Amino acid sequence: MKNDIDDLLNQVFGRRTRSDASDTPLPELHAQPVRASKSVASSARRKKASIDSVQQNVLAMQKELEARAASQRREIEALNQTALADISRIEQELETPAVQALAKPQRAGAEKKRVGLDGFEGLDAALEKCVFGQETYLRQLCIALKRPYVMNHSGEDARGAVFISGPAATGRRLALRRAAEFLAEKNVFSAGQIAWLDLSLYPTATEEKLFLQDLYMALAGSCDLVCFLHSGQCHPGFLTVLANLVQKGAHPLASRYVLQNGRLVDAGASLVKDAISQLTPHGKYLIFLEEEGLEKLAERFGAPFVTALSDFCQTQPLSPQARLEIARQEWSLLAARAEHTLEFSVTAQDSLLDFAAKQGNTPGAQPILDFFEKLYRALAQYKLEQAPGGRIPVSVCVKDGHPQLDFNGTVIEAASLLPASYNGDLAAVKAELEKIVGLSDVKEYVLSLEENHRVQKRREAQGLKTSGVSMHMIFTGNPGTGKTTIARLISKYLKAIGVLSGGQLVEVTRADLVGKYVGHTAPLTTQVLNSALGGVLFIDEAYSLYRGKDDSFGLECIDTLVKGMEDHRDELVVILAGYTREMNEFLSANSGLKSRFPNIIEFPDYTGDELLAIARLQAKSKGYVLDVRCDDPLRTYFNAVQMTRAREAGNGRLARNKVEEAILAQSRRVSRDTSADLSTLIPEDFDLSGVVNDA
Repeated sequence: MKNDIDDLLNQVFGRRTRSDASDTPLPELHAQPVRASKSVASSARRKKASIDSVQQNVLAMQKELEARAASQRREIEALNQTALADISRIEQELETPAVQALAKPQRAGAEKKRVGLDGFEGLDAALEKCVFGQETYLRQLCIALKRPYVMNHSGEDARGAVFISGPAATGRRLALRRAAEFLAEKNVFSAGQIAWLDLSLYPTATEEKLFLQDLYMALAGSCDLVCFLHSGQCHPGFLTVLANLVQKGAHPLASRYVLQNGRLVDAGASLVKDAISQLTPHGKYLIFLEEEGLEKLAERFGAPFVTALSDFCQTQPLSPQARLEIARQEWSLLAARAEHTLEFSVTAQDSLLDFAAKQGNTPGAQPILDFFEKLYRALAQYKLEQAPGGRIPVSVCVKDGHPQLDFNGTVIEAASLLPASYNGDLAAVKAELEKIVGLSDVKEYVLSLEENHRVQKRREAQGLKTSGVSMHMIFTGNPGTGKTTIARLISKYLKAIGVLSGGQLVEVTRADLVGKYVGHTAPLTTQVLNSALGGVLFIDEAYSLYRGKDDSFGLECIDTLVKGMEDHRDELVVILAGYTREMNEFLSANSGLKSRFPNIIEFPDYTGDELLAIARLQAKSKGYVLDVRCDDPLRTYFNAVQMTRAREAGNGRLARNKVEEAILAQSRRVSRDTSADLSTLIPEDFDLSGVVNDA
């Protein structure tokens, strides 16, 4: 604006304007006088011209100022639009659960307080429609959810701390989910979902940052219920965090944390603004859900934690009537699904519901759910294969213990429509086992695993209680007695008979399990355990894990191994192998180690005859045969070596080494004799000169 005023003054007082492109000065207001008569007229003309010029300049200046003002108005309008867009974006970010939780706990609590107990009306009836046979549990759960509203809860501490126990698939989670949905519909809860936190994901101290991040997100989110699972598989230090939230209402953070994009980030030693110094429950329900009872919970968290809990809820094994109700409900869902998707009008006899209700021998409903899912898959398979047009009737019944489907006169057994589960080639595995020389006791034990598994399956089919046996094993014996070979076959065998889901064999030694610095061993061992889930973990020379009481890394590895075996007892078979004497010392390293390996199998040294048989197999695998004249000298040699130094000689490795030596000697022999048999090994090919010294 100052420049605009200066330009105007310049024009008024006769100076050159900034817009002038020429250097010609403006007309002067006073000129040299001439004649008097002409002077006045000339002066008047000059004044008029000067005034006209000034007026023109003023008008031009006004236009320029107006143009500049319009440009500024447009710039201001653009800035306003940008600001409005930024405000809209910020408002959207403030709607995220993590950010809302920082500002809403008090407001949400006030809204819930106004709702009061009226919002819970009809909750018990809604739960009874979806969870059967658990009247006591449902009543306990309703009381636990109502308690904070009777006690006028407010503030950041937990709205309620609830322990829920009971067998799997008995309605624990289903009731929680339905309750959350119902109370959200009544505006009692902010959201109809549950924040689930699986504590088994944090087994070691190295997951601390991940644990705190996930815990913060669950507590700061919009869900009113935060549910913790598998506390027995969590690092004890993290359980202390949860105990503080329940007992004290907050847990102080040892490091500086800040909130970035709704996430908790460790700021390290940096001085930061608005650092988060503690975790609080944000007024949420904290729910601990386990299959085990209160005693186990007290062992993990301590008696003060149990005392601080507000409510205890427990489901019971399903009664026959409850199982029948579940079967009836699942059948209704299946019929509606088949009608809508497959265009099948499905009907069933009462015998089908009775049969479904008796599926499995577990206290929960999972076998019933699995039964109807397989039945629907059979219906869907028929639809895909036959592609019948139009709506057709389907009748389902049970005959001789097997569900049958009647497709308008075409009767098919349901199981025949389902793909057979792959169990591996059992016959091939058995044939491979039979080829192994000796080890009759070991083979007998391996085959007994199949017999026990088959009997337990029969008991399950008849609704009887099954009893699984521990299959963790210890193989002891000298080198070369077949321990690794048998371990590999066992992994295939257990997969083939259906005991293991994966069947992989993970072979490791101390170097794969024990870390090189503090805090490295437990995660390393846990990683190996996880890679073997569904298969067999084979630890060769397992005694090397324990090198005395001062071997803290080795002891940490053993402790982690024992805990992992307990946590995954149905998903993993662990086989330890090593020398007999050293393995006995190793089992004393941990009091719980020996009890978890009830199957200690001794691999004896091979006899001379067995080593001779192994030598023949080794030669055959390489495309050679042993001349019969080799039998006696080799048998004598093997017997002499086994009597004196079986451990150093290597048992089966001794036979393999002798065959490989003979092949080299035969190559030298036949290279000089073009008519010699290239496939036969004769006594002259074997160097048995050391047998007397060895003996």
